[in-house]
Amino acid sequence: MTTANKLTIMRIALIPVFLVVLYLDFAGARWWALGIFIVACLTDFADGYIARHYNQITNFGKFMDPLADKMLVMAAMCYFVECGQMPGWCLAIVLLREFAVSGMRLVAVEQGRVIAAAWSGKVKTASTMVCLCLMLVFQSNLLNVVCIAVIVATTVYSGIEYFAKNLDVFKEAD
Repeated sequence: MTTANKLTIMRIALIPVFLVVLYLDFAGARWWALGIFIVACLTDFADGYIARHYNQITNFGKFMDPLADKMLVMAAMCYFVECGQMPGWCLAIVLLREFAVSGMRLVAVEQGRVIAAAWSGKVKTASTMVCLCLMLVFQSNLLNVVCIAVIVATTVYSGIEYFAKNLDVFKEAD
């Protein structure tokens, strides 16, 4: 198993640890959860760099790396919806975009095409992770609104870009 894949597995393993710390709700729990979340986010950037730089790109990594990102982000967003820091419609928009783009990628694979991650998707992931970190630290209604706006705007924009650039995938589908 490659180092990049080990980092992806570590990110997945950190998700329940992150959630348990949040739900235990002891003094300083959010700071511990923030630290765990940041480490998990950093593994996302590290595994991608290591995979490209050291030629450790694998089918497992191509599949699990983006899935691990989605799992981490969705876990945090579910927590924020439950505790009232984020409206459910925000999570729904993110989920719908992820399902739509993943579905489009599956159709493309059936046609022998691979739809690589677009720059806007990387910006969406990074900005969402930063916003979730800010929401962990500061429980401010104004900051929550700004973070939600950033998350929704980058999610919608990147989703539209994926479909606009790859609409021909559906024209070629049976």
